[in-house]
Amino acid sequence: MAINKACVIGAGVMGAGIAAQIANAGVPVLLLDIVPKQGADRSAIAKGAIEKLQKADPAPLMSKAAAKLITPGNIEDDLDQLGDVDWIVEAIIERLDLKQGLYHKLEGKRKKGSILSSNTSTIPLKTLVEGMPEAVQSDFCITHFFNPPRYMRLLEIVGGVKTRPEVIKDISDFGDRMLGKTIVHAKDTPGFVGNRIGVFWMQASVNAALDLDLTVEEADAIMGRPIGAPKTGLFGLLDLVGLDLMPHVDKSMASLLQPNDAYMKIRRPWPLLEKMIADGYTGRKGKGGFYRLNTEGGRKVKESVNLKTGAYAPSDRARLDSADAAKGGLKTLVDHKDKGGQYAWRVLSSLLSYAASLVPEIAEDVVSVDQGMKTGYNWKRGPFEMIDQMGAAWFAEKLTTEKLPVPPFLSVAAKAGGFYRVANGQIEHLKPDGSYTKLIRPDGVLLLSDIKLGAKPIIRNGSASLWDIGDGVACLEFHSKMNALDPDSLALVKQSVDHVGKKMKALVIHNEAENFSVGANIGLALFAANIAMWPMIDDMIATGQSAYKAVKFAPFPVVGAPAGMALGGGCEVLLHCASIQAHAETYMGLVEVGVGLIPGWGGCKEMLLRFQPGPRDPKGPMPPVGQAFETISLAKVAKSAAEAKEMRFLRAHDSISMNRDRLLYDAKAKALSMLAAGYQAPAPQELRLPGPTARTALQLAVEGFALQGKALPHDVTVSDALAEVLSGGKTDITELVTEDQLSKLEKKAFMTLLHTGPTLARMEHMLSTGKPLRN
Repeated sequence: MAINKACVIGAGVMGAGIAAQIANAGVPVLLLDIVPKQGADRSAIAKGAIEKLQKADPAPLMSKAAAKLITPGNIEDDLDQLGDVDWIVEAIIERLDLKQGLYHKLEGKRKKGSILSSNTSTIPLKTLVEGMPEAVQSDFCITHFFNPPRYMRLLEIVGGVKTRPEVIKDISDFGDRMLGKTIVHAKDTPGFVGNRIGVFWMQASVNAALDLDLTVEEADAIMGRPIGAPKTGLFGLLDLVGLDLMPHVDKSMASLLQPNDAYMKIRRPWPLLEKMIADGYTGRKGKGGFYRLNTEGGRKVKESVNLKTGAYAPSDRARLDSADAAKGGLKTLVDHKDKGGQYAWRVLSSLLSYAASLVPEIAEDVVSVDQGMKTGYNWKRGPFEMIDQMGAAWFAEKLTTEKLPVPPFLSVAAKAGGFYRVANGQIEHLKPDGSYTKLIRPDGVLLLSDIKLGAKPIIRNGSASLWDIGDGVACLEFHSKMNALDPDSLALVKQSVDHVGKKMKALVIHNEAENFSVGANIGLALFAANIAMWPMIDDMIATGQSAYKAVKFAPFPVVGAPAGMALGGGCEVLLHCASIQAHAETYMGLVEVGVGLIPGWGGCKEMLLRFQPGPRDPKGPMPPVGQAFETISLAKVAKSAAEAKEMRFLRAHDSISMNRDRLLYDAKAKALSMLAAGYQAPAPQELRLPGPTARTALQLAVEGFALQGKALPHDVTVSDALAEVLSGGKTDITELVTEDQLSKLEKKAFMTLLHTGPTLARMEHMLSTGKPLRN
């Protein structure tokens, strides 16, 4: 059954966030809550939640248009609207009586065969449906989202004994393709997958920090990036989610787990936590938590709490050799003799053993557990991948040496050689019986990392590679640090176009790094400028323009497939692609003014072309110039692919993939469909631009901002250079300006700005601090 309309009941933070993500998928959704005790508006709670969605940061909605798909209501007056709803999500408070009362109320109102699910994280499914009508039990499942629903990729789905297989299939497909989620089929056990292991990790980490007398900074220095967890670390994470949540989670887990469960053996009271909560120190949403900002002498000072005394003191950076040693891998970290290494071993030895004891109790395979922790807790590696990195046999032997229990499944892995292996270019994972089985990706999922296991690149250098992804389609992958573009990257762009033109059918530009590309390597440009190697920089600009021109006018489709940040030069290469298949979480923008420059690889030219008037746009030569000037001079960045369409970084025919794992497949399919439709390269365009009069008008506007203090001296200089390019130089509307002429203007303006001291200062400041300099 297709899900064409949904309803979320419960307009709290989680319920409203789920409704927002459904709307982000372009699906209409009702958001219902109770009728408030006071006030005339009976749907005020849901309406208020929608208003908060539009103001929240980070934004739950991918575009302003998505908010229009959410209809507010209440459960007293609006249940009759459920007649055409395909999926109802219950997200009310965790009380069994209220949930079951709601389910009874929905019967007779909801469409026959519609899916009913709960977002519960604490009540077992078998308890939720106990005593419910057969129709409820057959249509019911748990859909456990992680907060915030837009950004956290994990969706745990739990079916019951009587749940129809079609329910699980339909909701899994919708969650995957439309909501962009990684689906983990969890069993009906306490905490499912993510929280069963995640809560154990947090409890074990707190215990070990106390036992080893670590500061919160020292604990976070280890339980963050060194183990592959987010940089917040443990205590930073607790501050983020809210300290007052932890006692509730602990109580819930303890009420559901068997007395002999390992979690029950490590849980212990923590008076400091109770006191902090009582005093209002509930984390970032309160007065602070394990960290807080305190004002001293007019400036804010970051402080941290002493885990033994509860007193706050200025936060001090952790100095642990083990944290640096972790660059050598987890094995090096847990083997280190300082207290950071001891801490890592104390936590990981119990955590990873616990995970190994839970398969197949909580999920059928190790892949589900690893995916759950990577997408639900943002870990770089799941627990079984961590064990394999250290070596399953080594890990089991170390446990034995220290007289710690070795779970049977870990013993099996130690003998087999690990939980994962690659055979004939394909990943296989271990089952508890000692056999390996192939890792089967869902239909429509194509990962470059899988292709690379059994293939060699067609062409490669230190910054980029070209891969054959089948059916005559190649994939150009950037792989420099943060995918910053340098001469090697640009050289491979040109080589890839040449190769595909001779031997293949189409090209996709894509990679699986966190960010598509943060732009040009400004460190290289700054180095060259500081030693006056101007010809080198001039050549780099010319090479980039030539490479991107080759992309645009290639006689075959070039499809850009970005995810994450696509900034500066990374945005410019996409602007030259015949089409773009963007992941929903793509953040595009031309941000060069932040380092005192303007786009030099065709970004100015392409934005002018994108802003050429359509049927509903203002006519004349000035509106496109003004719109492009505003977008580039303010360094506007789209905060989603949907917003990128609104800002015209993406065009009407460009497409969006909600699930990142489907991005490469979708991009390849787009390229092949363009071929099938008889793709023809575009013809170069000519523009009528207003010339010096437009430049003067833009200058006056910027100078007005400067007088108001909204633009600094070098902003005026950079904006004038940008205005010169976008207005077409010394042309007027009686003349035609070619794309090549605009490219020459870009290059001239870029090089002129690079010769200025304030621009070099901006570049140096960005490299050293990561923040723009205002000068």
